[in-house]
Amino acid sequence: MTLANALAIFFNVALQVVQITQRRPYFKSILKLLFQLLSFLPLALLHALGGLLGLAVFVISSIYRSRLLANARQSSLASVSGWRGLLAVACQAGMMVAELPRLWLGRSVRVQWSDRAALDCTFAEAASHSKGIIFLTPHLGSWEVAGQAIASACNAQGKVMTVMYKPAKKPWLDEIVKASRKRPGMETVPADVSGVRQTLRVLKSGGAIGLLPDQVPMDGMGVWSRVFGKPAYTMTLAAKLAQSNECPVVMVWCERLSGGCGYRVFTRTLALKLDRVLDEVVQQINHAVEGAIAELPTQYLWSYARYKEPKKNGQVGA
Repeated sequence: MTLANALAIFFNVALQVVQITQRRPYFKSILKLLFQLLSFLPLALLHALGGLLGLAVFVISSIYRSRLLANARQSSLASVSGWRGLLAVACQAGMMVAELPRLWLGRSVRVQWSDRAALDCTFAEAASHSKGIIFLTPHLGSWEVAGQAIASACNAQGKVMTVMYKPAKKPWLDEIVKASRKRPGMETVPADVSGVRQTLRVLKSGGAIGLLPDQVPMDGMGVWSRVFGKPAYTMTLAAKLAQSNECPVVMVWCERLSGGCGYRVFTRTLALKLDRVLDEVVQQINHAVEGAIAELPTQYLWSYARYKEPKKNGQVGA
């Protein structure tokens, strides 16, 4: 399930109300107001509502359920092979959607670092060699919080993390997302060829960039590489940039803590063998993504169509 699809499900009730009343001029205002009201709710309540939403979608949507089941079982991870684990996965997907109003518009949430000292060492090592840093954030836990946390860390180091951004289809939603990402330590570039060129310039100047390593790229921007034993079309951009710049690559993921207690951010500087051929470096990154997922399996977005055919369009990220 993509973020756009998740949001579409989340606002389905609101959309039905608007359609019934036929007050189309107030469509944008109603949805923005709903989003703002939800942003005031406690995180624990949003997660509880999101868990119910996730279970409802799992039960109602056969397409969603079959994809989630197939992808989770493809991994052969014991914690998501049984029904208890699969239901936990569905709940976590709903929580991911429900927390967005708070993360985008509400007051800050509590964030813990698993090992901030190690990340600061990576910053220092990169700076000593005038190198940039590539941050890879898979669809694991709350990648929205992970991005915000890394942006904050970059800002503390006097850096700005540049991330590719694919505009939301709904203008009102795009306004909210753009505003949420205008924060110290983060800037966005288009998810197209021009954005790729900008990220290359950022790395060459010693800056930081953020990418989704498990996002299916457009046709021609990736290679088929195995993920949990099954071929998946995988971006080559991260591997190419790491090879051409010989810079650190850091995997980042964020655990959603129970009871609305906030989040815990994990970082791992990858020991990639960049002298290998491109396909092998891509496979190393996929193995690193698998390793991160194995540490937090019920919070991975298993419903994402990871094994789909790439689209033939001008977008390269999300």
